[in-house]
Amino acid sequence: MSKIIVYQAFVRHFSKIKGKNIPNGTIEENFCGKLNNFNAKALKSIKELGATHIWLTGIIEHATQTAYPQHNIKADSADIVKGKAGSPYAIRDYYDVDADLAENIEKRMQEFEALVERTHNADLKVVIDFVPNHLARNYHSDVFYKCHCGLDPQSLKNNGLENQPIAGQACNDSVSDFGENDDKNVHFSPQNNFYYFPNEKFSPKFELKNYTEFPAKATGNDCFSPSPSKNDWYETVKLNYSVDYQNNRAEHFEPMPDTWLKMRDILLFWASKGIDAFRCDMVEMVPVAFWHWAISEVKKAFPHIIFIAEIYNPNQYRSYLDCGKFDLLYDKVGLYDTLRGVICGYFPAKNITNCWQNVNDIQDKMLNFLENHDEQRICSDFFAKNANAAKPAMIVSACLNRSAVMIYAGQELGERGMDTEGFSGLDGRTTIFDYWQPDTIFRWVDSGNFSLKNLSKEEKELRTFYKKVLNLCNTNKAISEGQTFDLMYENISFGSSSENRHFNSEKCFAFLRKHENEVLLIVANFSEKKQSLKIKIPKHAFEFLQIPQKENAEFVDLLSNKKFSANFCENLLFETEIEGFSGQVLQ
Repeated sequence: MSKIIVYQAFVRHFSKIKGKNIPNGTIEENFCGKLNNFNAKALKSIKELGATHIWLTGIIEHATQTAYPQHNIKADSADIVKGKAGSPYAIRDYYDVDADLAENIEKRMQEFEALVERTHNADLKVVIDFVPNHLARNYHSDVFYKCHCGLDPQSLKNNGLENQPIAGQACNDSVSDFGENDDKNVHFSPQNNFYYFPNEKFSPKFELKNYTEFPAKATGNDCFSPSPSKNDWYETVKLNYSVDYQNNRAEHFEPMPDTWLKMRDILLFWASKGIDAFRCDMVEMVPVAFWHWAISEVKKAFPHIIFIAEIYNPNQYRSYLDCGKFDLLYDKVGLYDTLRGVICGYFPAKNITNCWQNVNDIQDKMLNFLENHDEQRICSDFFAKNANAAKPAMIVSACLNRSAVMIYAGQELGERGMDTEGFSGLDGRTTIFDYWQPDTIFRWVDSGNFSLKNLSKEEKELRTFYKKVLNLCNTNKAISEGQTFDLMYENISFGSSSENRHFNSEKCFAFLRKHENEVLLIVANFSEKKQSLKIKIPKHAFEFLQIPQKENAEFVDLLSNKKFSANFCENLLFETEIEGFSGQVLQ
């Protein structure tokens, strides 16, 4: 059983042509990454890094200030677009590929399909976004191969899926667009796609120059007012899943809501393109009952597809797994927040124990990460400022348990996210709203060669570290399939009944992994200073994992290949020295 390792790539960032990187620049000034830029060399490099999946972010057509009049693609009003490029989470047409990403705009869907094929040929799987809670204020689908069950017959045939259970239902009849059949004279109707404010116009708490909306619709972040603020998701409209928010969230799921059917069809459409997983945006804002039904529907036809939930409420985790049928959940509120706190010195390393304890029964269903497009870059002035400071956290994130793990393109190169790109501003994140080329990614892309020649010595070393850790995840079964035994309860520096003053539990974390006859002792040092540690390995660890004790045992550090001898038994402390901002995976 392999460990899922997701490499998130925001396609817009992968330009082969050097742009000017002008704040608020146009696509003509700053250029834009293309689907075709993910050539065999790119995919080979990502695979060699250790990835099993690539999350292609920003694929589906979204609101933008860029027009392509020769292709009848209009620009949206700047009033309702964040940045010149626009947010990839303000979907303008669920059935189309974003034109910015295509070299031949007329063949943009074919370019996406070709990328899926290239990705599979590189032994990688494809993840794309599914944005179910909201869409762009100016949503309109102009694609005519939509059908009532969402399946594109030609795509099914191209991907050898024409014999799937639902394939025979495919048809050529267009479905109605979102809101097309809504009763706009009521705030809520179970069969409406949107929530309305009858007889009120859209009047946000900022000036509109040329956009009008009447009647006003509710805004995507559950802002049930015709007057959202700049801090709201004002560029989006909330979708109605037949939940009446103004009447104690009363649910009206019988008969089948129209929005449910439309969203199922969209999932099936993209599944028919041969993709392997959906990363589902803000799943808690959509009823769990919908997910139960929709995921079941998709898996009838495409049982291989996995569903990844962006979710932030731990109290809802098990509901979205058990009832909602998700395969993986973000571990943001637990492990990410804790590791960030340890890196920055806000929390002691021993707090990591609480993270796995809180999800111990569902650990195999969690997705660990240190960066993604929503979070600040590790190297930014808002986080650690230093890529090396996160090395011990990466070891823990990747190796603590059987959970999936994700990295964000540029993380392995120390991308800082300290540019003032335009709408995004200087916030420690790499913009998803503007046309912009992150420096480290552009130098790695190297005009499509995807070489390391333009990287600094430090960047190459950092990438080598990530490559070692991520590849260990699937070459070592103790990490991908093994049991975990946390050693911290016997190695608290002070204030514990079993104190170990020879171990710095404020800055270090230690645990065992075991599969069959293979045993790993993994130690992470979050301090910038070298640590000389003596680790207690309790009798219970040997009994629980069924491993033999041995004095003067031979060890090799799988990260540095250094060999040494140490005691591996209950009566003698295990002694090791670990450099600052590093760790050991001792076999």
